[in-house]
Formats: sequence, C-alpha cells, structure tokens
Amino acid sequence: MYKSLMHTAAIAALLIGGGAQAASDADIAKTKEILGTAVSFETSKGLGNVPKLAAYLADELKKGGFTDEDITIIPMGETAGMIVRYKGDGSSGKKGIGFAAHMDVVDADPKDWERSPFTMVEEDGYLFGRGVLDCKFGVSTLVATFLKLKAEGFVPTRDLVLVFTGDEESGMETTKALSYDYHDKIDIEYILNSDAGGAALAPDGTPVAYAIQAAEKTYASFEMTVTNPGGHSSRPRKDNAIYDLATALKKIEAFEFPAEVNEITTRYFATLGPIVGGEAGAAMTAFAKNPKDKKALGVLRSSPEYVGTTGTTCIATMLKGGHAENALPQAATATINCRIFPGTKAEETLATLKKVAGNDAIQWKLLGDGTASPASPLRDDVVDAITASVHAAYPGLTILPQMESGGTDGKHYRASGWPTYGVSGIYMKMSDMFAHGLNERLPAATIPLALDHWHHLMTDLGSKK
Repeated sequence: MYKSLMHTAAIAALLIGGGAQAASDADIAKTKEILGTAVSFETSKGLGNVPKLAAYLADELKKGGFTDEDITIIPMGETAGMIVRYKGDGSSGKKGIGFAAHMDVVDADPKDWERSPFTMVEEDGYLFGRGVLDCKFGVSTLVATFLKLKAEGFVPTRDLVLVFTGDEESGMETTKALSYDYHDKIDIEYILNSDAGGAALAPDGTPVAYAIQAAEKTYASFEMTVTNPGGHSSRPRKDNAIYDLATALKKIEAFEFPAEVNEITTRYFATLGPIVGGEAGAAMTAFAKNPKDKKALGVLRSSPEYVGTTGTTCIATMLKGGHAENALPQAATATINCRIFPGTKAEETLATLKKVAGNDAIQWKLLGDGTASPASPLRDDVVDAITASVHAAYPGLTILPQMESGGTDGKHYRASGWPTYGVSGIYMKMSDMFAHGLNERLPAATIPLALDHWHHLMTDLGSKK
C-alpha cells in the first residue's frame, strides 16, 4: 500500500531546478504501454487476475531477451508472486539486489469513479486509473528499466532481481512466501522497494526533499473484552461490562508510551528541523539531540504528523457492547490499534497495555500476526547511490531518512533478513495523493524522473565490485 512520501504540511519549498532527463520518448511510451495494460487487469482480492498480469509481464520480458529460466511465477490460490532475475557476471562476489513492487490493488467501484478505474486515461497532465500510483507504477517502471538495460547490453557485476507480490493489500501471503519460503532462491543482499519513499513537491511544484523509507512500525490490533453474567436493566450490578471497559479505556487514553529513537528517526528530525523552522522545527532539532527533552516531545506529540515518529502509539478504534437496551451488558469489546516502534514485539506492547488497563478480568486477543521487523541500517553505498540519482535531477535536494508509520511488503522482507529501503521514483504533491481513493492519479511528468532514477540505481549499484 503506497504511503505518504513524507511529512510536508509545514515544510517550505526549496527552489531547485531540475536536470536533464536520460529517458527517451520511446522509453516513456513503453512505460505507459505497460502501465496502461497493467491497470486493465483488475487485480483486487478474490478476482484471480494477478496471475494474468504476471503472465503479461513475463511475455514482455521474454520479448526483451529474458528467458524462461530467468522468470519464476509462483501461484498461490487466486493470486501469485513473481521473481525475475537479471543475471550478472558474478564479478562482485556479492549476492543480488532486489527491486520490489506489488501487482495487486484495492477494490474500485466503477460507478463511483469519474472515469473507468480499469482503463488508464491521460488527462490534464495526469494518468488516472486504479493502481497508477499504488503500485503498478512501480511494477511498470521496474520492468521497463530491465528491458532498457537488456537492450543496452548492460551486464551487472551481481544479479538484479525483481520481487513482485500479489496480495500486499490483503493478506500478504505471497509476501511471506517470497520472504521466507523462497528466501534462499531469491538470494539477495537487500531490497529497494518502489512502494515507499520518494520526493514530495511543494504546491508550486518545486521539490521539497527526497525520503528514504528505512523502517516500518509494527501494525498490531488487540481486542479487549469484558464479560459478566448481565441481567435485567432494572436491577443494576456493581460490575458493568461497559463501565469496566470504559474505565480501562480511559487509562489507556491517558497513557503515553516512552519516547524511542533510532538512527533513522534521529536523522529524520535533525534534517527536517531546520527546514520546518518555527516551534515544530526547534522541537525536532531539540528532540534529535536529546530524546528525553519533555518540552520538545510534547510539541511533536501534539501534531498528528509527527507523533508516530516519536515512539509506539496505541489508540482505540472500534467499540461494541451490550445486546439489548433493557438488559445489562454481558460483554463489551474495544479494538486497540497499535503502531509499534521497531525493535519492540507485539507481545511486549500487549503486556504494557494490560498493566495500564489494570483489570485482570479483561480478555485480550491479538488480531493478525503482528509481524515485527527491525529498522534497516542506513548503508553508505545505498544512500550514496540514491543521493547521486536524486541530485542528477535536482542538485542539492535534501535526502531525508524516514520511518513509515504504515506498512508495506518491506516489513516481511526486513523480518526475513533483507534490509529494505523505500526509494520510489515518484515526485508528486501531497494534494495529488489519491492512493486507495477515488480517481487515483499520477503526474505523467514523473515517468522520466522515475525511469532515470531506476536506471541510475541499477547501473550504479549493479556495477560495483
């Protein structure tokens, strides 16, 4: 699921001019062709169309010189995963580099859209269609770059590997299979993920900063339930399931998890502080220097944009209770959704919630698997290559490490031992962010930027020894 490129609401635009593009008109046209065809496959959950999209991509790659041996499609129920290997000469002596995207999309009801969601339309400088942003753009630009490199006769010093999943928007079963069951077959050192990071543009279209997503918080939801025998509402009991649940919820509301930092969040706030300026910017700078600064922490936690980067957060999101208006409630249940700081397990967070709630009679249940993943180290070779790619288009643009409060396939990749970096080639305004929404769109002008971006990264990192 494509997340926000970066926090931008209070960031002033940096007036930086763009550089020349290397992507040709033919490269751009081919990318649009692949993207338009990919959009035409309705790959939301349960429709069985992901394997059809994978087969189409495989055909395009074979036309471009890849062999059956290079391409692996892994059927999984109605969906599929896909691995494509661009073979290197092995002279680096290193494992391959992965490039990730997902082929599935969220549902789209045509009657709600102004245009058909499954026919890509170019209009007023935008491409419209379900998945043009999340994440078929990543799929298409990565495939187009593989085709371009093959046509150029490029031979990397290590393998380059496309890793495409088929259910990132739902159960991530293909993600888990690729991460764990096919880990050794894929045989890579790290992954560059097209489904996160990227450059945010200010309202006037100038770039603000480029974000490298190097960590994700763990997504975990817990149900907390209070039960008792209930009875007739005319005969109240001292122990009322709704009141007992409400008491525990108020305690959780008042509780704040301790501040936590890692290399990524420290550099994020230290870099962003001078750009943002004002009270928020000063708080970022102070927090980066001293995470125990209560005043700085208070300022950051008062902002929905920044609170998630300061540590674990848990919030009540759903509530149900009782069964009749004239009966005492026999049960009351609340759902607590947590975004857990990397390095902390879901079980540890649950233990804290139980302690805060202070009621041993509450029954707790973890919803889902609560997979935790570590932050990825900010490798110099990766950061340097990304910086060189971005600065080729926009010299001097700020490079900003970022921790995602949402989630992508990257959480399983990191958990399986592959450091993962969200480095999308997308440059866009936050006002154009319609991923998962109606009339999803993408600025057409970002296509050459993305193609140059991936070409630079693959040739740079794929040439080192």
